[in-house]
Amino acid sequence: VVGNSEFPSVFSRLYGHGVATSYGEMCYHDNSLVSASLEALIQHLVPTVDYYPDRSYVFTFLLSSRLFLHPYELMTRVCHLCVEQQRSGDALLDKIRFREVAPKLVQLLTEWTETFPYDFRDDRMMRCLKDMTLHVARGDEYSWRAMQQMTQRLIKRLSALGQYEEAVAALNAAAQERPASLKTKQASAQRADILSVCDDPFVFAQQLTHIELVGMGWVGPTRFCVVFMVSFSSSVPLFQGFFRKRKTSNLEAYVNWFNRLSYLVATEICMPTKKKHRARIIEFFIDVAQECFNIGNFNSLMAIITGMNMSPVARLKKTWNKVNTDKFEILEHQMDPSSNFSNYRTALRGATQRSETAHSSQEKIVIPFFSLLIKDIYFLNEGCANRLPNGHINFEKLWELAKHVSEFLVWRQVICPFDRDRRILQYLVTTAVYTEDELHLASYESEGPENNMEKDSRRSLRSSLLHRENRS
Repeated sequence: VVGNSEFPSVFSRLYGHGVATSYGEMCYHDNSLVSASLEALIQHLVPTVDYYPDRSYVFTFLLSSRLFLHPYELMTRVCHLCVEQQRSGDALLDKIRFREVAPKLVQLLTEWTETFPYDFRDDRMMRCLKDMTLHVARGDEYSWRAMQQMTQRLIKRLSALGQYEEAVAALNAAAQERPASLKTKQASAQRADILSVCDDPFVFAQQLTHIELVGMGWVGPTRFCVVFMVSFSSSVPLFQGFFRKRKTSNLEAYVNWFNRLSYLVATEICMPTKKKHRARIIEFFIDVAQECFNIGNFNSLMAIITGMNMSPVARLKKTWNKVNTDKFEILEHQMDPSSNFSNYRTALRGATQRSETAHSSQEKIVIPFFSLLIKDIYFLNEGCANRLPNGHINFEKLWELAKHVSEFLVWRQVICPFDRDRRILQYLVTTAVYTEDELHLASYESEGPENNMEKDSRRSLRSSLLHRENRS
């Protein structure tokens, strides 16, 4: 790299004897961009009459550029450069040149609005988009119409996003209500349980898959960047306030769904007064988990296993003695966290390969264990520097981030092929579930304390819950 004697040695250590080249402030290895200055990366995004950036580069840089500057600042600079590069001093020639580049600018903005619509919740982004529409209108009517259509699609998408978030908030409020049927285990017998709503594990797994795909569909790619940048932003004053303000509500709602399903499973098992009924529900959820595995719904599978391994459920030894656990042990082995979830990762690769060669909509379904995906992205950030010693941005790291996110975007595009059952879906998202304390108390009431520690715990829980009910 011109003007930097330090970088060649670093480059050699990183890439050994591969073919390394540099063009100005952009460095390549085996024809793949590995590092560049921020200015060079921005310039590389700007279309010209003879050039349009590779789509994989557009996605990667639009996704990760927010590590280094605000989306509004990037959009302003890209639009400015695109316009200024056509200026020659001759007004007529400038108009002709801009007319030639306008379709490519529209294409870039279309990719931006369709892949990263969340960015345009910023009023400044929408104003910039409006300004560019007016500028395009002066030079090319065809591109102006394309800009108008693009803006209409964006507004429609943002409106749907707002409606979804309102619906999630309403469902969360409904689920937080504590009906009288949950206050005591005896009264809870009056509450409908899962088997009265659905006793077919395959149908139940299908409805879980509906909820998963809807939740995935509203997790935008920029939400992964918020996770990716938490530690980075804490050390850079410019970004501290910016990232605290970023909304991650849809990502959080999806993570909360996993937690809710785990607690629902535990509630359904701990709630019945009869041991035989509890055993039937455990067997039902084992069968549901198996169907989730077969479908490729690993997130619901892991949530069910988590719920069944919660201590209030795990301690019900008399109940578990009535259950054939062979199938459950196989499923636990598939999701075993040892060796960095190696068994799960093998199964996920298999599901991904099946999806890529699918002959039916059902075979396309891949729903990853979402919390582990988030963890992988977090540790990708922790394990690699954003910048190299010469100040260049480490673009290899950004390629890896884009690989994780783009794979998720492919998975979330699948349309669920199963019929919807409104009654089951309503039950899954709104029925009240026990809190952790309520679960422990229900467990003790199902199978009494086995030692003094458990006796003390039950006594304390009864007192605590009674006090809360009196206060409420």
